[in-house]
Amino acid sequence: MNPALVSFGIYVLIVFALAWVAGNSSSKSKSFVSEYFLGGRALGLWAFALTFATTNASGGSFIGFPAKIYTHGWVLALWIAGYMTVPFIAIGLLGKRLNYVARKVNAITLPEVLGKRFKSDSVTLVATSIIVIFMFFYLMAQFKAGGMILSTLLADEPLFIEGIELISQFTPSGMDPEYLLTLIIFSLAVIGYVVYGGFKAVVWTDMMQGIVMFLGVAIMLILVLSQVGGLERATRELHKMVPPKACVAVFERTSDSSKEKILIKKGTWYRTADDVAFVVPSKSTFINEGSNESSSVKAYLYDDSKPQSFSRTSIAQIKSTKGYAYGDNKKGVYLSAPGPDLKKGTGFLAIATALSFFIFWPFGGTGQPANMVRLMAFKNTQTLRRSIITVAFFYSFIYFCLVIIFCCGKVLMPGMEANADRVMPELAALLSKNAGMPWLAGLLVAAPFAAIMSSVDSFILMLSSSLVRDVYQRINPNASQKKLKSLSYIITLSVGILAVFAMMNPPQYLQDLIIFASGGLAGCLLMPIALCLYWPRMTPKGAIAGMLGALIIHLALTIIGFQMTGNFEPYDLLDLNPFIWDVIGSAFLIVSVSLLDKNSHQKNTEKNFIE
Repeated sequence: MNPALVSFGIYVLIVFALAWVAGNSSSKSKSFVSEYFLGGRALGLWAFALTFATTNASGGSFIGFPAKIYTHGWVLALWIAGYMTVPFIAIGLLGKRLNYVARKVNAITLPEVLGKRFKSDSVTLVATSIIVIFMFFYLMAQFKAGGMILSTLLADEPLFIEGIELISQFTPSGMDPEYLLTLIIFSLAVIGYVVYGGFKAVVWTDMMQGIVMFLGVAIMLILVLSQVGGLERATRELHKMVPPKACVAVFERTSDSSKEKILIKKGTWYRTADDVAFVVPSKSTFINEGSNESSSVKAYLYDDSKPQSFSRTSIAQIKSTKGYAYGDNKKGVYLSAPGPDLKKGTGFLAIATALSFFIFWPFGGTGQPANMVRLMAFKNTQTLRRSIITVAFFYSFIYFCLVIIFCCGKVLMPGMEANADRVMPELAALLSKNAGMPWLAGLLVAAPFAAIMSSVDSFILMLSSSLVRDVYQRINPNASQKKLKSLSYIITLSVGILAVFAMMNPPQYLQDLIIFASGGLAGCLLMPIALCLYWPRMTPKGAIAGMLGALIIHLALTIIGFQMTGNFEPYDLLDLNPFIWDVIGSAFLIVSVSLLDKNSHQKNTEKNFIE
């Protein structure tokens, strides 16, 4: 049996055991909704710090972020630098005030905080709708990440290969059957424990997952530096590398493979017809038995990278070759700004874009509803102060080490651009194999899996809490605890299932979804929450104008970007991330509409907000 799969399975069983214990604890509480969605507002230092840190360190951190590092190089250190300040701004700016107010008005969700601040159901409804829209996209990204990890763990299992073959018969054209199968497996596992365990299960598992992430990154750093020969040697090798060329690879049968069924597996190297270049398919596909058909897949062509092994089963012909818009045939582009880019002639990270991300990450993290919910659940001020330093250290260690790991990983494992979101689990498997400890791969892969689960559980729970507390309970204020309990389970399960269906055909880069969703959430909610806590003159109309204005700006820039590039990426007006324009527009609308509103703000303000 696969030793990596065994060690990973043990980890997952521990997660389910924690969720089961937490679910039993929550079900005995007299106030099920408060216990299920906020854990009784009693989180101590380690519980609060680790659940806050791991909720942010999602599949984007361990799947999407490594893919960006691998594709663009060292410039990602500049791209992520602002994230280290998230706890100082998020916890320091909003923590104490938000926790105090939420306790005073007995609010469980963010829309409820806004609604009670202004005594307005309309404000609550708008905030709830925005959270549902963007959190759904965030969930989609996490489900893709979970599927990527399981693809690596199960890749050589005979039963898994048979499953791919079976599901491929029902998979629509253009959809990857391997990804679809792993998506279903991941969904069944994660949705199950979240539905049963609630917030307390999320916190308990987050604590364990935070430790797993930290240890996993530390072990990978040691292994990758020893196997690549040190950071200096990795840097020299990385300087020699040039970006690959995008192309289409056409696979046809050879005379010795005319009868057998052929699996063209993504992440595999193949020879071209002239025995010179190599390609990496972007999705798995089959050429059926006895068929003379050919199969075309998107791939990357490499001139300087030599794989450790390659497939000899098919002959591939290369068509439609296209070089990078920035960095084509240039050495050293992986070591310096702005980094190579397939579509942007200015490179991956222009100076203005880098500055906007330094603003985006700390304030975008501050505006995340999942973070704000945790700020409503800590026990006391001492816990808050100590958590700022703890979380800042956690982020600094994790993200800087990841940049080193995957820049070195590009040297050890070239040829992953066509499927870069799989680089984390693939590198973990390679490092463990080279170290002679295949079982270790299961524990290393548990680090990104922990990050994904800690985000999925939080986001599913937030969506269901908004729907149960802010929609159903407002319509039925006298609903029994038994009814609320059943409805919480049903809605939490439904949200997870809908995310699975939406994520069956994902975009190429997971991080694109992360940035879209996190930027939209923070852009729409950061200024309304901050000003509602600190500016008594703010009115309900101002709050609604700020949220809807930011929503329109964010969607408009995303649509313009899609029309211009054909990809799911926003239009960076003046090279600034859309989040910057969201916040500016939101603040302007809140202030101007509130000042123009002739109705007295005092009568629309709950007394705890103006004390």
